[in-house]
Amino acid sequence: MSHKTGTGLVELVIFDCDGVLVDSEAATCGLCAQAAREAGMVVSDEDSIETFSGMALPLIRTMIEQKTGTTLPSDWTAMMQARFVAAMEKGARPIPGVYAMLDAVRAMGLPMRVGTNSSMEEMAVKFAATNLGPYFGAGVHSAVDVGAPKPRPDIYLTAARQQGVSPQACVVLEDSLPGAQAALAAGMTCVMLVEAGKAPPELPGVLRITHLSEFPAVLERLNTGKDNA
Repeated sequence: MSHKTGTGLVELVIFDCDGVLVDSEAATCGLCAQAAREAGMVVSDEDSIETFSGMALPLIRTMIEQKTGTTLPSDWTAMMQARFVAAMEKGARPIPGVYAMLDAVRAMGLPMRVGTNSSMEEMAVKFAATNLGPYFGAGVHSAVDVGAPKPRPDIYLTAARQQGVSPQACVVLEDSLPGAQAALAAGMTCVMLVEAGKAPPELPGVLRITHLSEFPAVLERLNTGKDNA
């Protein structure tokens, strides 16, 4: 177990992956939309991110089955994970500003971890394609391994426990409603990366940024107790 190294109010920063570190949601949500249409669910590629963003595959499976009245094959989740991995080998890109942001957080002396609904196999491919792995080392946690996807808080609580800090000393950077709900349920401060001009989810206490370059300044304010939003 690692231990806290921060000296302020923030002792650990936890990142979601898709849409926060790696630009992969368009590809993976598009694959989900394609699979949904194959099962008889009406959803376009244009609506795929709004429909599936932040959702774990078991929940997507349940949604498709409920909306279509069908039963998907027992290996559907594994099949979709394989499709994701294949797509990410060629399609994973870093979110603009991610390297500078991570360098700034690291320079603040704050430990960083990742909590994601993606499988570890998917994460390995995404981080290999974007060279983000060295920032986190072994501090990557998959809800697939925990067995409790977001919006349940288990993955974020696991990250805090592994770091040896209290949930109240953690800041989570998210971009989806299920992820933000998970962070709040864990008792953590949540910052959401929301595209400019797009309305954020109506969740009390959630801070908002529109570009990763804004995140270090938010951490500075939180770390000195000056941000009471």
